[in-house]
Amino acid sequence: MTLTQSAGRTQFLVALALLAGMAVTVGTALGFQHIGGYIPCKLCLEQRMPYYVGVPLMALTLASAALRLTGVLTRCLLLGGAALMAYGAYLGGFHAGVEWGWWEGPTDCGVVDAPEAGNGAGGILDSINTVIPPSCNEAPGRFLGLSFAGWNVVASVTLTLVALYGAFAQKK
Repeated sequence: MTLTQSAGRTQFLVALALLAGMAVTVGTALGFQHIGGYIPCKLCLEQRMPYYVGVPLMALTLASAALRLTGVLTRCLLLGGAALMAYGAYLGGFHAGVEWGWWEGPTDCGVVDAPEAGNGAGGILDSINTVIPPSCNEAPGRFLGLSFAGWNVVASVTLTLVALYGAFAQKK
């Protein structure tokens, strides 16, 4: 089995590509939120979790490959990245299905259960209570027919396949 084979240049390059790919994907989502003004829904935020875990995991994988630690460790870390991205693809697919009306989303998506504002201060905390997050079943926009959730599926599946390739590739 190739998991027991030592890691080589391929695993290093795959870890580097995954680190960059995961960082760019979640960075793009954060950019749309903080620069573009798109408010993420509950499912959007959940889709970011595999990336928040995956970026440091791929940094660790990159270090493992660069330091030529055991091949089993490096390859298992790559498998961990593949599992995270497969989970990300599931989350994105579920959200895209909710947006297309194929199944129901969470009942608490887009609902704010906050106490009534109005202590007279009119400060930022009062305005937080009046902001209603978007509904999970309405895509804020589509590009080439896919919503953000749909594009997350494409990115997650691609990153899953790259991670699997790195985990099982022969040493070069």
